[in-house]
Amino acid sequence: MLYELRIYHCAPGKLGALNRRFEQVTLGLWEKFMIHPVGFWTTLVGPTNQTLTYIIRWDSMAERESKWNEFLGDPAWAEARAASERDGIIVERVENQFLEPTAYSPLR
Repeated sequence: MLYELRIYHCAPGKLGALNRRFEQVTLGLWEKFMIHPVGFWTTLVGPTNQTLTYIIRWDSMAERESKWNEFLGDPAWAEARAASERDGIIVERVENQFLEPTAYSPLR
C-alpha cells in the first residue's frame, strides 16, 4: 500500500473552480477508474489559502500508473478540463509525493 500526496496551487481566486471540478467531474471519473481518494483539504492557515491538498491510496506504483494514465486519457476528462479552463488556467502548479506507511502507522 502506498499513498500519493498531491498539492494543487491554484491561480489567484480559482480554488472554487477547482473544487467544483472535483465535485462535478473528477470524482465521478475516479470512481469509473477505481481511483480511491483518502481525503481532501484546503489550507486554513499557511502561506496561501489557494491550495487543495489530497491523498490517493494505491496498492502499487503499477496500479497507479495504469489507472492514472487511463484517467488522463479519458476524453470526458479532457473535455471537462478544457471547459473548466475556458476563462484561464485553474492550477498553476502541482506537487506530488509518494508515501509509504511506516510499520507503526495506523494507515497501512
